[in-house]
Amino acid sequence: MSTFQVSILAADRDFYEGPCESLVIPTLQGQYGILAHHRNLIAAVVPGTLHYKVPDKPEQIAAVSAGLIKVENNEVLILVDSAERPEDIDVNRARRAADEAKEAMLQKKSIQEYRSAQTRLARAISRLRVKSNYMEGKQ
Repeated sequence: MSTFQVSILAADRDFYEGPCESLVIPTLQGQYGILAHHRNLIAAVVPGTLHYKVPDKPEQIAAVSAGLIKVENNEVLILVDSAERPEDIDVNRARRAADEAKEAMLQKKSIQEYRSAQTRLARAISRLRVKSNYMEGKQ
């Protein structure tokens, strides 16, 4: 299978850089798939599950937060606030974050605070979903 170069960069670290056979990323328009020699593209990334296939390894998944993806000349750059492998996700912390975000949304202080809480809730739910799918695959 043909490959392309991918760089997945989180705000605090380089998550993955190297060859990739395919990836599926959450965008405003839904899950978006990319293969080698994909057309040029810039799109917004939303919190959700990133699936990517590295040569000679099983498919990898990660919880990603909001960001951007750029595809150009068979190279993909993904810039997100955070990217986490399922094994690095603390379920209790993610549940607390979801509960805190829900409570903040109920407070209805300002539109900006409400949207910030929505973003935090989406990220927490994404993390919990990725961890749950990972644990199901381990059984």
